[in-house]
Amino acid sequence: MTMNATATQLKAQQARRFFRKGVIIAVVSGILYGIYSACLLAATNTGEWAVWYEGYADGGFINLPVTFMMGCLILGALGSGINDTISALWMLAKAAAKGKLADFGRCLKSKPGIVMIVCAVIGGPVASTAYLIALTMAGPVATPISALCPAIGAIIGRLLFKQELNARMLVGILICVIATFMIGSTAFGEFTVDTQYLLGLSIALIAAAGWGIEGAVAGFGTSVMDYEIGISIRQVTSGIVTLFVLTPILFLIAGQLNFFEMLSAAFTGDLLVPGTAMIGAPIVFFLIAGLAAGLSFGFWYKGNSMCGAALGMACNGAFSFWVPFFSFLICGLYLGWGFDAQGALDTSTGYVLLPIQWAAAIVMIVGIFLIAVNPLDWFRQKQRRSDAAPEEVD
Repeated sequence: MTMNATATQLKAQQARRFFRKGVIIAVVSGILYGIYSACLLAATNTGEWAVWYEGYADGGFINLPVTFMMGCLILGALGSGINDTISALWMLAKAAAKGKLADFGRCLKSKPGIVMIVCAVIGGPVASTAYLIALTMAGPVATPISALCPAIGAIIGRLLFKQELNARMLVGILICVIATFMIGSTAFGEFTVDTQYLLGLSIALIAAAGWGIEGAVAGFGTSVMDYEIGISIRQVTSGIVTLFVLTPILFLIAGQLNFFEMLSAAFTGDLLVPGTAMIGAPIVFFLIAGLAAGLSFGFWYKGNSMCGAALGMACNGAFSFWVPFFSFLICGLYLGWGFDAQGALDTSTGYVLLPIQWAAAIVMIVGIFLIAVNPLDWFRQKQRRSDAAPEEVD
């Protein structure tokens, strides 16, 4: 009986360590997502991109003969496609360095590989395009709506894969969602609630659903497949479909732009920021963004497979803080976009973190902690240790 009890305890300890490791990996995935997003933002606002976006704030594009919505879609799809393609090359190089390219080819033809391809299309071109349209129609308010993907992923994980989802975890997820809306509330300025605005919010839900499905299904898929192979399949699929299928179709619809000309120009720009010694070329930021994106999605898949879709996506959902945080560091401070003409930090630029965003980060930590740990267990363990302690002898 004693040996069985010891074996049970060791098994439970191993399970807890595995679970905690999954939580850490999922948190790191959110941090890497923040780095990827900030670098992608930097890449698509320097060099020729700055010329293309000229006039964007006034509801148009001075140098692009297209409508505002079409311009947002074309530039968004082009940037996303370039990033995912570079990310795919990074992940394939990583797989080759570890001698896994043969596994990549075999898994690509398997049923789990086909599932990963479908997930990549849902989470890449479909969800990302829906998100871009939502941003165009509803503005920054679409961001917290799209960040509802952890709740959707948790429900899907529960229905399809019977993953644990109790009342305490639901409360924790709700707290994370509230924290996300606290961060997104900084973008709630004056807006007009009209048909376009409401339609934009509805489309943002499509993005949330797409990412939720991808997180739950792909996380389960990488429990039976090497997550590095899974993310390679994901990025290769997303890169090809976004850059070489979706983007050319948008260019054809626009009918006034040259796809190959703009694709070539997308990488051009001064290596250094004019007048400084700081690296600022789009290609440099694209390379960093692509690497961070591949690692982020890979850890997202792995974390979800280790600690469940509910917790994994809640931990990753902290990207709603990490994105503005690293945008502040990279774009606001490093590139100097967060300063006014007098050299002081300017909150109106959108690159300076506000107190509510710091507070929301703390709230989100509380939510993640509540999902991962039952606070009552701490008190029970403390009580058991107290009861088991030997009495002192005077």
